[in-house]
Amino acid sequence: MTIKNEVLVRMYIVLAGIVLAAVVIFGMAVKITVVDGEKWRAKSAQRYVKTVKIEADRGNILSADGSLLATSLPFFDIFFDPNSSGMKESDFINNVDSLAYLLANYVDPALTEGGWREKLINARAAGSKYMLIKRNVNFAQKQEISQFPLFNLGKFRGGFIAEAQADRENPFGMMAERTIGYAQDSVRVGLEGKFNRELAGKAGEQQMLRIAEGIWKPLEDLGSIEPESGLDIRTTIDIDLQDITERALLKAVLEHEAKYGTAVVMEVETGAIRAIANLGRSKSGKVGEIYNYAVGTATEPGSTFKAASMLALLEDGHVRLNDTIDLESGKTRFYEADMEDSSPHGLELTSVQRAFEISSNVGIAKLVQANYGGSTESARKFIDRLHAFRLNLPTGIEIVGEAPPFIKQPHLDDYDWSGITLPWMATGYELRLTPLQMLTFYNTIANDGVMVQPQLVTSFERYGEVVERFPTTVIKQRIASPEAIEDLQILLESVVENGTARKYKSDRYRFAGKTGTSQLNYQRLQAETRVGGYQASFAGYFPAENPKYSCIVLISEPQNGRIYGSTVALPVFKEIADRVVSIKPELYLPLNDVAKPPLARVELPRYDVGDRRDLQQVMHRLDLPIDKVTAAEWAVSQATPADSLNLLARKIRRKQVPNVVGMGLRDALYILENQGLNVEVEGFGKVVRQSVEPGTTVRGQAIRLKLS
Repeated sequence: MTIKNEVLVRMYIVLAGIVLAAVVIFGMAVKITVVDGEKWRAKSAQRYVKTVKIEADRGNILSADGSLLATSLPFFDIFFDPNSSGMKESDFINNVDSLAYLLANYVDPALTEGGWREKLINARAAGSKYMLIKRNVNFAQKQEISQFPLFNLGKFRGGFIAEAQADRENPFGMMAERTIGYAQDSVRVGLEGKFNRELAGKAGEQQMLRIAEGIWKPLEDLGSIEPESGLDIRTTIDIDLQDITERALLKAVLEHEAKYGTAVVMEVETGAIRAIANLGRSKSGKVGEIYNYAVGTATEPGSTFKAASMLALLEDGHVRLNDTIDLESGKTRFYEADMEDSSPHGLELTSVQRAFEISSNVGIAKLVQANYGGSTESARKFIDRLHAFRLNLPTGIEIVGEAPPFIKQPHLDDYDWSGITLPWMATGYELRLTPLQMLTFYNTIANDGVMVQPQLVTSFERYGEVVERFPTTVIKQRIASPEAIEDLQILLESVVENGTARKYKSDRYRFAGKTGTSQLNYQRLQAETRVGGYQASFAGYFPAENPKYSCIVLISEPQNGRIYGSTVALPVFKEIADRVVSIKPELYLPLNDVAKPPLARVELPRYDVGDRRDLQQVMHRLDLPIDKVTAAEWAVSQATPADSLNLLARKIRRKQVPNVVGMGLRDALYILENQGLNVEVEGFGKVVRQSVEPGTTVRGQAIRLKLS
């Protein structure tokens, strides 16, 4: 081969390579532009145009009377598009000066009026489409700015852009905070979490144009989908009762330096939860709503469970209230374990009712053991009865996180059943219930055996109109016979009248319930039981004769020497009940509900002191007979054996301290100040005591009057 031919071969090879490369490049170009054209054009568009979701306005959570418990407060970022497609040059020129003046004086004074004018003009000249005006303005400010010149022409013609954001707020602060809850990312707590889908509504869609790196501007897109606002949720919470409950609970948690406390107030007939408070201590020691103990914490309830044990005994016909039980002076033994009553009483033979009144562990445990402890089959009858009371099932409350109850089964090896399980279970140990589950049982007793489901939500609403309503749910028409329920009601009332709660019984209304004290983190050793702490509780209802509300209070690990339900939890229940009765007129008994008693002699006006003519006029108006009437200016009334009255003289001597006991404040002040005395008053009503003895020489001294 000649050199010429060799060169030509090499040239052909190079040419073939070039042609092949050209073919490959052409093929790739065809593939990119024709075959995969749509794919790459879409990716290109995504760099400059994208579809974003527009979050809907989140619904509100309302109290029973419509007050806001949780709401979304809108905030806005304000932008300006000086090159909006609908903006006319004349509109911009005619309004830019006024707009600059308002922005400088009412939005951002960091720039002068001239500075704002120059900034607006330069932005339009530079082709800007997304000029920041101000971030984080509230709704009122946004409305005001939207009425500025040029902006008031709207989004397209005026270039006004307001991007909404929302902050979730609880207007009442800590009130029922954990029950209201929150929904953040994948964490769902309380009502916010349970009903997140209903509250969130339906998101819309909006096309956004990329203006610069990380900056996107809404497009004028008629195909945008408007968001659908979320539903409002109306709850059963009564703001007044919630405030009363939280204040009483907070005072107790602080006073007893407790680990946590919870209190729930439920409407007996409907199961509506009118108040639910949960106060615990953070690691720093601050007290607040950090966990929903009422719903999420199941513990051994202690003596409040004795009501369930007694109902089982009564329903199965094993006991009557006047039956006799030997309390063995408050100490007995089951197999190798000793059981003692919490307080010494020295009682031996006594009635079943008295054993319940004093919350005798020995008495209730012996009754249960004697009637259900003979065999596995008889023990199962006791457990089956508890199941009939639905104490083995959660309440089904609307919020997530309810702890399941735990009731041992005697026939299952996994439950670690022993010879002492049944007597200890009878007194509220070796089982676990949440406060809400325990309250549901007591609410059922108050409701004459009808068990209703605890309820926190009554309806979904939109713009004040009900979309869906949730009526009261009856779980079980009757958990026990009317006779057994009535006997248990008698027992619970007798606890307050004669038992562990008698110190707090009221002369204004009657309530019923049961105290409870349970040991926490205990170890039963051969020689002793080591206790890591205590839990104090009280569950009951009021008014006892016609129950309207049931309530449970639980204080965990109280300090400062007080541990019992009667001294820690019961005072909180009593304070809640006192204040609820005070603000709820429907709880007052009608004055004419009972026959008017006959007027007795001792009820005639006695030792009323005042102006003689005033007393005479009153007696005449009341048609009361008067035998003797003094001629003195001041008189005192005195009843006679003949059911009539005498008006006797009350002498007032100059320069001597007079006797004003029995007088009204007006008359007492008139007499004492005319004598030159300085009067101080304490209380209301009539004078029952005076600090300076009658007959003392007047020297301008001070005198204190006690009124009652």
